[in-house]
Amino acid sequence: MFSYWIPITIFAAFMQNLRSALQKYIKGHLSTGGAAYVRFIYALPLALILLGTLVTQFDYELPGINMRFLVFCLLGSVSQILFTFILLYLFSLRNFAVGTTFSKTEILQIAILGLILLGDTVSLAGTGAIVVGMTGVVVLSMAQTSVTWANLATSLFEKSTLVGLVCGAFLGASVVFFRGATLALEDGDVLIRAAFSLTMALVMQTVMMGIYLLLREPGQMREVFRHWRPAGAVGLAGFLGSIGWFTAFTLQNAAYVRAVGQIELIFTFIASIVFFKEKTSRMELAGIALILVAIVSIMLTG
Repeated sequence: MFSYWIPITIFAAFMQNLRSALQKYIKGHLSTGGAAYVRFIYALPLALILLGTLVTQFDYELPGINMRFLVFCLLGSVSQILFTFILLYLFSLRNFAVGTTFSKTEILQIAILGLILLGDTVSLAGTGAIVVGMTGVVVLSMAQTSVTWANLATSLFEKSTLVGLVCGAFLGASVVFFRGATLALEDGDVLIRAAFSLTMALVMQTVMMGIYLLLREPGQMREVFRHWRPAGAVGLAGFLGSIGWFTAFTLQNAAYVRAVGQIELIFTFIASIVFFKEKTSRMELAGIALILVAIVSIMLTG
């Protein structure tokens, strides 16, 4: 029944939504790589502060590092970075809308990969809820683009479809690997394991993306620090969202967590109506309704 991983996930989804909005703003000042980098480098000090506070003020002990943890953490970090770059490449393709729609199969891929790598099983009811939610996401995506069911059927073997599926696979893989990392830390409370895993991942991502920017976009590193105020806001929102995700992944099957995390799309939908006065279609409402049904079903059965 209801568990506290659910409000944690909803909080993480809200903060991710906020981070995405802030990144769109900062994209006007930085390159795509620079805008992606701020979520790592400005979140890292906050993660270190949280970790230090847990150890010095609340008497938590740092978990013991093992090779399984390091491998999962590295694979999760690399997968998340690759997802970002593949998504950007997807947007450059002619039929990117179809590919983006296929990238929404991420949750189904999480369920499969989680079963293979971590032995995470999904109940029959949970599987049904995940499929309903994924259908809702696809319907919502189609309603907001020019994609139709006929387009999806005829585009199965196009390049954009393959890239979209790979994009979703790397996003799903990062989720499963990060859950694997937190579970590999066998000792310690949920919060210290989540904080430690997040900090290690941010260290890896800050170093890897930093090297990339220095080699490929050297001027961007200076701009990242020059625009520290909006970049810092991205880092704060990203950090709060990430600690929420990592904590939820430690507590629950990643497929269930990401399925409930689809509430992020509902936040975006509400914002578009309330703040931007955008009109909604029946198809959009149908997609939102399916996502809500899936989320409530997982809350009751997951």
